[in-house]
Amino acid sequence: MSKIAIYISGGIAAYKSILVLRELQKQGHEVRVGMTANAQKFVGVQTFAALTHTTVLTDLWDNDHQTEIGHLELAQWCDLALVVPATANIIAKLANGIADDAVTTALIATDKPIIVVPAMNNKMWHNAALQRNIKQLIDDGMQVMTPETGYLAEGYQAQGRLPEPDKIVQFVNANLHCDSSLVGKKVVITAGATLEKIDPVRYISNFSSGKMGWAMVQAFLQRGADVTLIYGKVSVNIVPFARLTTIHVASAQEMLTVAEHEFSDADILVMTAAVADFRPKNYCPQKIKKVTGNDSYQLELVKNPDILYTLAQSKKAKQVVVGFAAETNNLLANAHTKLSNKGADMIIANDVSQDVFGSDLNEVTIITKDDPDVKLPRMNKQEIAESIVNHIIKLNSK
Repeated sequence: MSKIAIYISGGIAAYKSILVLRELQKQGHEVRVGMTANAQKFVGVQTFAALTHTTVLTDLWDNDHQTEIGHLELAQWCDLALVVPATANIIAKLANGIADDAVTTALIATDKPIIVVPAMNNKMWHNAALQRNIKQLIDDGMQVMTPETGYLAEGYQAQGRLPEPDKIVQFVNANLHCDSSLVGKKVVITAGATLEKIDPVRYISNFSSGKMGWAMVQAFLQRGADVTLIYGKVSVNIVPFARLTTIHVASAQEMLTVAEHEFSDADILVMTAAVADFRPKNYCPQKIKKVTGNDSYQLELVKNPDILYTLAQSKKAKQVVVGFAAETNNLLANAHTKLSNKGADMIIANDVSQDVFGSDLNEVTIITKDDPDVKLPRMNKQEIAESIVNHIIKLNSK
């Protein structure tokens, strides 16, 4: 994983940087911290020292760095710098090349990607000078997350709120380019659960959260690919990124229609979506009412189209099709059968009886036609996604 330097400036949202740090660590990243003097008035230095097990950069004249220059060492150590929260003050300094403390000096010396996450009052956010400074950061090659609309410290709702920690971490992951192996490639990913309406208030669906699909999106973005995400019912935050197109659908038929169109000029298709196998034969336009004396209700179902099979049959040379096999028993046998019957190039065997739906962890086996099965240990879905992408790249190069 990557080395990430978090720089914290003095805003009330500074406490949320703790959650960002812990989530980055959970995903396997190594994290170090720098804090401005104002940031230390909101959160204590020892909190971050304890969580990172290393010295926190706070002072240009820190005696703990007698054999090395602290701010330069941190700037050279990291793969990516993250300023969270970024106040109007530190944004102005970065935009104008001012380096008057340990944090701004380290950032000026950083030649790696820099992500700035502003958080402030809405009046400050919309200030003309602040917006000029934001534009300058972007022109200088920095990535800037747009603050959200929500409750501010002042007690009212407006734009300026720091994005939630999980969104920040997703943004970081998508901007950590491990390499450029998939630059110029189009990847189509389906995610989440499809939804089949019974009547205006009821539907058939499943427990898929979309987390595995979203992890695949981030893993492909890190390799420079252009990604189209076709998603149904999900419980993850879909965050906008450069090179990411998102299309929301409901039913299996809608997902197939969109996927057929997007796959026509794609290089890779990854079907993580949990598609409903059946749908109601007849949709009732009015809410189905309980009838006194009736203790049962018969619902007739018909098969949905098999999206993976349909798209695999239209596969052109050099296109790669990857499916997921969500099973509760006979995992490998059923997955091998699916690989053979569907026409896919790769199947990810996924035992969903092991507390997978909604979890951040998973345990899968990668199955292809010509190579031995590769069993991945139980680990974070982001790590699993990166491993799957590595295998897809190898398959695509054959």
